Amino acid sequence: MKRLFAILLAALCPAAAWAQSADVPAYGAELEGFDYPHEVERFALTSQRQDLQMAFMDVAPTGQANGRTVVLLHGKNFCGATWEATIATLAEAGYRVIAPDQIGFCKSTKPERYQFSFDQLAANTHALLTSRGVERATIVGHSMGGMLASRYALMFPETVEQLVLVNPIGLEDWRAEGVPYAAIDQAYQNELKTSFDSIKAYQQRVYYDGDWRPEYDRWVAMLAGMYKGEGKERVAWNQALTSDMVFTQPVVHEFPRIQPPTLLLIGQTDRTAPGANRAPEDVAKRLGNYPELGRRAAEAIPNATLVEFPDLGHSPQVEAPDRFHEALLKGLAARAGK
Repeated sequence: MKRLFAILLAALCPAAAWAQSADVPAYGAELEGFDYPHEVERFALTSQRQDLQMAFMDVAPTGQANGRTVVLLHGKNFCGATWEATIATLAEAGYRVIAPDQIGFCKSTKPERYQFSFDQLAANTHALLTSRGVERATIVGHSMGGMLASRYALMFPETVEQLVLVNPIGLEDWRAEGVPYAAIDQAYQNELKTSFDSIKAYQQRVYYDGDWRPEYDRWVAMLAGMYKGEGKERVAWNQALTSDMVFTQPVVHEFPRIQPPTLLLIGQTDRTAPGANRAPEDVAKRLGNYPELGRRAAEAIPNATLVEFPDLGHSPQVEAPDRFHEALLKGLAARAGK
C-alpha cells in the first residue's frame, strides 16, 4: 500500500517533482559548493603515478573521550556528509570520528585514469589513518562502504577493533547469480543521464520501499548537483569505473576469513542489487533479499552479531537515526566490555 501511494502521488504531482529537479544547484566535480557538517581536510597521496587528494572529516569527541576511534565509510551513492547525524552521536558518546570521501567520490579527487579496486581504496584509507596517528579503529561501512570495510578488515585485521556493516551491498555475487556484465562505456553513457529525478526514483523504489520524506531530498541534491556542474563528465566516468569495481570484485566469498568481531545492522525492506535492472526477470526477482542475505552473512562471518530492523530499508541511519544509533552504540559498547 505504501509503495502504491508513492506511485500515485508521483503521477499526480509531476510539476512539483520537476520543480525540485530544476532547482538543484550545480556543484563542482569535487562537490564544491556543498557544505559538510565539519571542517574538511585533505590527505595528499601519490597513487598509481598520480598526485591525489582524499577529503575527510576528523571530528574530536564532544563528550567525555573514551579513547576509541570510529571510521565511517560511505556508500557509492553517498558521501562522508551523509554520516552527519552519526558523527554527532558518536562524538557525543566520546568517540573520535573520521569520515573520508574515497578517491573518485564526493570532495576527493576524481582521476581521469585509475585502477579502482577495493584493495586500493582500503590501502588509501589505511594510509590516511596512519597519517592521523590511528593504529586501531572500529571500521563502519554502509552500502558499497560495507564491501570496502570488509576488504579493509581482510587486509589489515590487526588494526580493526570491530567491523560494523550497515546494509552492505555485496552480500551476494551478482555475476555468479546470473546478472550480465555491463561494459564501462555503456555504464558511462547511463551515468551521464543521471538527474535529481532519476536518483530519487531509484532510492525511493529500492532504498525506502516506496516511501519518501522531504529530508531525503538534501542527499539526492548533493549527488545530482555534481552531475549538473561543469565537471559532470569526470563525475560520470569515475562512477562508471567504480560500478565496474563493485560488480567484478565480490568479497562475499571471503566472509569466513574475516577475523575482527562483526556487527551487522540490516534494514529488512532493502532491495538493493546492482545490475538487477539488466538481469533476466527470474534472476532479478530473487536478488536483494536482505532478510535472507543478512542471516547468511551472519552465519558465514565468524564472531558476527546480527541486528535486524524489520521496517527499515537501505539507510537505517537516515531513515530512523534514533533507533539506528541506539543499536550502534549498544553494539560498540558490548565490544568495549570484552
